[in-house]
Amino acid sequence: MRHATEHAHLATAELDTALRGGPFHVALRAAIAARGLPLQRVQHHLSRYGVKVGVTSLSYWQQGARRPQRPESLRAVRALEEILQLPDESLIRLLTETDQRPTAGRPAGRSYRLLTEASNALDRLRAELGWSLDGGLHTLGHHECVRIGARRELAAREAHHIVRAHRDGVDRFVAVHHGDPGCRPADIRVRALENCRTGRIRWDQDTGVLVAELLFGTRLRAGDTFLFRYGIEDGTAGAAREYLHRFGFPGGQYALQVRFDGAALPVRCHRFAQHSPAAPRSGRHELPVTGPHHCVHVVEPRIRPGIVGIAWDWE
Repeated sequence: MRHATEHAHLATAELDTALRGGPFHVALRAAIAARGLPLQRVQHHLSRYGVKVGVTSLSYWQQGARRPQRPESLRAVRALEEILQLPDESLIRLLTETDQRPTAGRPAGRSYRLLTEASNALDRLRAELGWSLDGGLHTLGHHECVRIGARRELAAREAHHIVRAHRDGVDRFVAVHHGDPGCRPADIRVRALENCRTGRIRWDQDTGVLVAELLFGTRLRAGDTFLFRYGIEDGTAGAAREYLHRFGFPGGQYALQVRFDGAALPVRCHRFAQHSPAAPRSGRHELPVTGPHHCVHVVEPRIRPGIVGIAWDWE
């Protein structure tokens, strides 16, 4: 009995370590071992969730020979978190972070942990400004132009918004800027460029998130449209490797353009999308850097909740 208890404690400790540091296949193997379930039983439990996965696939997953990637496989991973009594998103997070670890010639993207921490900081900063949900505005069009400087840094960006109020009394918008790791939010500048002026500004040093009120100078009535433009001057961090935008609500057109300094051109660029920070990246499409303007762009005809971005590799 004592031996069995010690073995259970050891399995639990190994599982805790694997869930914290991964990789995915080690955590999955440790979770299955800690619960004492043969793969046939795991497969049976999955079928009760309406998910069909073969024993061979489960074996490959826990050996690291294959990784879940298809939508049905990702449904299975979420079901496994419940079957194996794991915290929500614990396996999905490791799967995503493995997707984004650097390989030869490909830098890491923002991890699930960083995106989640930034999201938590953003919620807190918005609350400080009294801004909740969509702020009474529906996006009809959102165009962004990001400028990457000669030091490969995120030098600046400019945003042009077309919005429609869906309630009376809306008189402001809260702009969000996610600085790259190592940025200095206190030195980032917000410029009101058209049909607005800057109000209160708040930031979080640890995550590099900055929020700024843009005051319209008029109160919109439900159904009114409004156009405004603002800019962010950053340049306070090191080399940028991607720019992404997260949408919480559906809307109209979104266009993102990234312009590179002629002295610092990437070797390749691609677009990507994510349903959520915990989801794997999908929709990868290579983007040629056009000359003489040295820029790439993506256009989404209809905004959907989730993440859209452009990533690039340096030499």
